Amino acid sequence: MKHIVVFASGDGSNFAALARYFESGRHGVTIDLLICDHQDAYVLTRAADFGIPSLTIDYHEFATKAAAEAYVLAQLPPCDLLVLAGFMRIVGPTLLAAFPDQIVNLHPALLPSFPGRNGIQDAYAYGVKVTGVTVHYVDAGIDSGRIIAQEPVRIQPEMSLAELVTAIHAVEHDLLPKTVADLLTKERIA
Repeated sequence: MKHIVVFASGDGSNFAALARYFESGRHGVTIDLLICDHQDAYVLTRAADFGIPSLTIDYHEFATKAAAEAYVLAQLPPCDLLVLAGFMRIVGPTLLAAFPDQIVNLHPALLPSFPGRNGIQDAYAYGVKVTGVTVHYVDAGIDSGRIIAQEPVRIQPEMSLAELVTAIHAVEHDLLPKTVADLLTKERIA
């Protein structure tokens, strides 16, 4: 059995997709913990509904990001992979050093295009005809790590931004769990 810890900041629809996919250890993977950086995030309710323990950390309570990440490290159960699923913080050197090539992130655009917080909106505003979803390894940059998997999403004529968001989420909910399972079951983390 492989073990993952998921980091999320908001609604948690990608966390829920992971939890459903790996429920009861299916695919040989369990989610052992959710780390959240907002005490009122809906993802915490989702974790409770799935019976997955959660830890909320207020980064503002620590003098530095390194101190906050050291605290997170001390709370982590043994795990094979950290999965960022809507975690809206840049991972610092403390976590990166502890989990080299073992942290993956989900991004709602086809990297290297449209990195950063607003990938869907940026792609839509730019007027591209194809955008998509990327799962990549986390490095010290912003959405700059080595790409693991991508799936395109065509922007149809007359498609609204809300419709694009829905289409992107549908692809995310499929691509992220399958990619995580593939990484762990094939034992090719690095």
